[in-house]
Amino acid sequence: MDGSAPIQNGDSAGPPPGQYLGDLAVVDIAPEGDLVLCVTFNTSKETLKAAKKAKEPPTTLKPTVKQGYRVQISVLKANSGYFTRLLGDTRFTEAKAVEDALQKLSLSNVNPSEADLSELPVVGINEDDEASRTANLSVLFGDLMRILHRVPITTKPLTVRYLAIIAVLADRFDCIPLVTKWLAAIKFKFPPTTTQNQNRTGPALSKSSEELLRQKILVSWLLERPLVFQSCTRELIMYGSRRWCTLFDEEEEEDEQSKHVYTAAWWHLPSGLEQELQLRRDCILNTISSIPSHFLSLYTSPPQSRLQCKLGYTSSSSCDSFQLGEAVKFLVNRNLLSYIDFAPMSYDRFHASGPPNDYIMSDVSYIIKILKQCPAYQIDRDHRHCGLRGRMGRILEFVEARLGGGGVGINRAEWAKDRGEASWEGKRGLEDGKNRVLRYTSSVSSDPRLRYGGAFAAEKLAREVFTADEWDWTAEEHEGETEGVSFGRWKLGEKSFPK
Repeated sequence: MDGSAPIQNGDSAGPPPGQYLGDLAVVDIAPEGDLVLCVTFNTSKETLKAAKKAKEPPTTLKPTVKQGYRVQISVLKANSGYFTRLLGDTRFTEAKAVEDALQKLSLSNVNPSEADLSELPVVGINEDDEASRTANLSVLFGDLMRILHRVPITTKPLTVRYLAIIAVLADRFDCIPLVTKWLAAIKFKFPPTTTQNQNRTGPALSKSSEELLRQKILVSWLLERPLVFQSCTRELIMYGSRRWCTLFDEEEEEDEQSKHVYTAAWWHLPSGLEQELQLRRDCILNTISSIPSHFLSLYTSPPQSRLQCKLGYTSSSSCDSFQLGEAVKFLVNRNLLSYIDFAPMSYDRFHASGPPNDYIMSDVSYIIKILKQCPAYQIDRDHRHCGLRGRMGRILEFVEARLGGGGVGINRAEWAKDRGEASWEGKRGLEDGKNRVLRYTSSVSSDPRLRYGGAFAAEKLAREVFTADEWDWTAEEHEGETEGVSFGRWKLGEKSFPK
């Protein structure tokens, strides 16, 4: 469904029939209600245009629609902070008008539940499509009122998009707790995320799949579905987003309508989630890219530092040169490494175009899979253990294991309790005045937390790995060698080929 398509309303073609207050159609949410809400729904031209493109709308869509709802004041005040203030604080004009109208009915010995619509107080509210980017919002507002009054909703079947807009409205009218209980009661089953396979870059999210995933994140955040939230945030981190790359800017330039759709609430997740998700993906990609960069740095180090050939006493620089050439050839052919020569034009071109887009929207697991395919060629049959595949393989498996076990997705309870502590941003930077260095050794790979630590330990270890400033992936090979350590460490942001 298009990002701005109208919500289909089951078998009916609009709000259920009710009564009229002059020209205002009034839906009976509570037939014995003592208040009429007159809601003016303002829909932007872009949303209307997108709705007409998507499917035949259930009703004739207009830029401005007025709809009335007969509701119970006590129910609204009991379940909504917004209506508690609007209808209960007499400093507001609306609250004072309601009080006066009900007092007038009382003096006339008229029970509000039996009063005619024309005798009930009327309160006006304005609502736009800024956060939802959906047409026919009156149907969803009516369902929100039904949820507050604990009566069945009219929209069927339910979709994730529908729930996302209900969640946005619940946040807007400060009635999250009751809507959260309603969602738990209906036992809605969230659909799985689907991907499309790119021949060169593996599985990736289409625009519609990403929008659905983002809607699931928004619903599970606002309406407290912690397991769904952690799982879906992990998926978005692993697959990436259009919002985080140059593809997003290009789409906006090509299609003005796309720019409008991207302003919906789920395209910029609230409470710092958008920034955190992008940060975590960047940290993971930096860590993975440091592995081949680390070995390229070793192979390109000055000859007097240390040969990488594993043959022993007959180790040769020819073997190192051969392995370096094979590694560079493989990485360049897979678009995992780019050349920048000394020409100013080359440097400017790189900064203007940005990094290659091939893997920006690809599954992180697929990138690891590609790196595992690094050739195991050898200069001759005696150099069996000199290839890059054997040296990177166990490291890639170690990193891949950190991507599972709940260590990557955001823990909803921790994020709601202390965002600063839960964020990976706070784990980056200097530690005791020095860069935080991850030294990969056999003791790290056999850490008991990997098997017995549970979700908390898995998350903590994932942070340690992915938020480091430097990675020494061959720490055991040069323990005690000062020069070896200096040449065997790859820093974040460091060029692959040292001068």
